[in-house]
Amino acid sequence: MTDRAALELRLNQLLEPARFKDYGPNGLQVEGRAEVGHLVCGVTASLALIDAAIAAGAGAILVHHGLFWRGQDGRITGWMKQRLARLIQHDINLFAYHLPLDAHPTLGNNAQLGAQFGWTADSRFGEQDLGFGAAIEPTDLAALTVRLRDALGRNVTAVPGDGRPLRRVAWCTGGAQSYFEPAIAAGADVFITGEISEPQAHYARETGVAFIAAGHHATERYGVQGVGAQVAQDLGLTWQFIDVDNPA
Repeated sequence: MTDRAALELRLNQLLEPARFKDYGPNGLQVEGRAEVGHLVCGVTASLALIDAAIAAGAGAILVHHGLFWRGQDGRITGWMKQRLARLIQHDINLFAYHLPLDAHPTLGNNAQLGAQFGWTADSRFGEQDLGFGAAIEPTDLAALTVRLRDALGRNVTAVPGDGRPLRRVAWCTGGAQSYFEPAIAAGADVFITGEISEPQAHYARETGVAFIAAGHHATERYGVQGVGAQVAQDLGLTWQFIDVDNPA
């Protein structure tokens, strides 16, 4: 058991949100009860996750994708009303960290995704140094694609490059397809992210660097688990990860 202020302080100490220029507010987004005993972690503050957290007896929820984003009009209607009503009715705190959770060097989404495959970043690239790069044992695109598919539990989209052996991998979880060009400039043989847009297939064919889209949700399941486990250990909380399936 801990108090809300101690949990917020520990999360901010770990993730350093003030360092980042982000698309929405990081930290405590919805204030709930003062005392927290059980922490639920998930990717997105969806109604399904909130209801599952209520059933699990959560005093706080930690997510990567929170409720509030730049460009929203601020009206509390529809889906926003439903989510907020559940949180307020059950007095549950909602903590959300977006780019800070991607970037943490050991506990974040990128570090923890790399850990699933034994990759330890030796370089950073792209805006706000969110992209990770590492040398790997030489492999080919087919073998790497199968490895990603089996580990993440979903099909992936792969665009071949020039067929070179893959000795250097770059990755950035979620919707980071715009990081492909910086990854190419950083010397990657293959770039892995969650999504693909129209230009990336052409870049892969024209530069020879392979591109893999492995799922936005699938690549961002690991950071909240790393951070959740750490703060639970530090503060004497129980915790669990609840995965709400998402095909994106």
